[in-house]
Amino acid sequence: MYSIISNCKAKHFTVAFSLWVMDMKNLQVGYLLDFYGGLLPEKRQEILELYYEEDLSLGEIAERTGMTRQGVRDHIKRAERQLGSYEENLRLAQRFQTVALLTEKIREIAQNSSAEESDEMIALLDEIDKLL
Repeated sequence: MYSIISNCKAKHFTVAFSLWVMDMKNLQVGYLLDFYGGLLPEKRQEILELYYEEDLSLGEIAERTGMTRQGVRDHIKRAERQLGSYEENLRLAQRFQTVALLTEKIREIAQNSSAEESDEMIALLDEIDKLL
């Protein structure tokens, strides 16, 4: 009896974990699409946006674009690899995240500094924020 319950829990955990991993991948691709989408060929960018941002199925995208489901899937996989390659070589998304985190840490430090130092740091951070 215990092995059946344990087995059932393991299956539910595996399914939940798989869904979580898929969500993380969707977030990552969406994030990279924000950074590098303009570098993709127009058709690939359109297909990725339909798939990741509008959450359309392969069949729905195929119907909209006049392609086959397999063609849509191939475009998605190529575009994902291309986005990954851009990030691997340029690291813009990673750098953006790092600068944003450091900026937030500096803001926290500025809050504990003297008023004059704090105002100066916050003014500089505001300038950095404009660049992001």
